[in-house]
Amino acid sequence: MGGLQLSGVNEGDALPELTVEVTPTTVVLGALASRDWRPMHHDYRFATERNGVRDIFLNTPNQAAWIERYITDWTGPRGRLGQMTFRMRDSVFPGDAMTFTGRITEVASDDTGCGWASLEITVTAREGGEGEPRIATTCSARVAVPVDDDDNPWSRRGENWKPSTPGSK
Repeated sequence: MGGLQLSGVNEGDALPELTVEVTPTTVVLGALASRDWRPMHHDYRFATERNGVRDIFLNTPNQAAWIERYITDWTGPRGRLGQMTFRMRDSVFPGDAMTFTGRITEVASDDTGCGWASLEITVTAREGGEGEPRIATTCSARVAVPVDDDDNPWSRRGENWKPSTPGSK
């Protein structure tokens, strides 16, 4: 089947960078998709006057979705997210260039033979795509990666799927 396999994943390697130009549509559609009707995600006046920020901004589920996309762009369709925690440190606004970078911090297999890659991801934002990037979000994730052409982490169930159990090298 091809695609990324555990043998091609090395501790310390960087993931390919992804940059996305954030638009008002990016912000509003993400909020709508997650049924977040709070006005700071679609009403400029409310966001600026009531919240004291420069514009509407990405909500939490929208940022989670972008991080998940970044991970699965790297793994391909057979990569399966096992765990993800993230901390939003600064807002992401329309007009920002949002850049995702990541590094592999651990490669392991668990007792079922499932291959795992642990990742540290940083999301930065540049206002207008210019100037100094500011750290918007930091993330730790654990993703199952196929060990060979015959392995598919999506077929693992029950005792064969242990996303919260740290693997052994």
